Amino acid sequence: MKYFLLSSMLGLALAIPQHALADDLGIKVILEKEIAPGVYGRVELGNDSHPATYYPGPTLIIADSRYAKARPVYLHVPPGHAKHWGKHCQKYNACDRPVYFIRSTEYDSYEHEHEHDHARKDDKKYSGKGKEKNHKH
Repeated sequence: MKYFLLSSMLGLALAIPQHALADDLGIKVILEKEIAPGVYGRVELGNDSHPATYYPGPTLIIADSRYAKARPVYLHVPPGHAKHWGKHCQKYNACDRPVYFIRSTEYDSYEHEHEHDHARKDDKKYSGKGKEKNHKH
């Protein structure tokens, strides 16, 4: 009897497609309300809901024919990870999957901070001490 159970379990384990195993990205977050800042991972959506995402289309780093028709994965990641996804996708085991990044309040503050940084760089660039168009030597 033990041999039968063991062989049945082994047969079942071998029958599971490898891409099904790749769907496990670690932490799963159940989306009920606004996502809490600092809580990152895969988001399981219920009732066919589609939350606001950071980019309008899915992001895909490595095109692999095995995953060409895979359903997109919804992830909540830090804003910098979404922006530089190729650098961070391995942490989430999702480089070969279409990914939608769930937009949260963190993204609004991230964009605001980076807009401010760009404005300051532009101010420094044309501070009157550089080689501006009308600057005489």
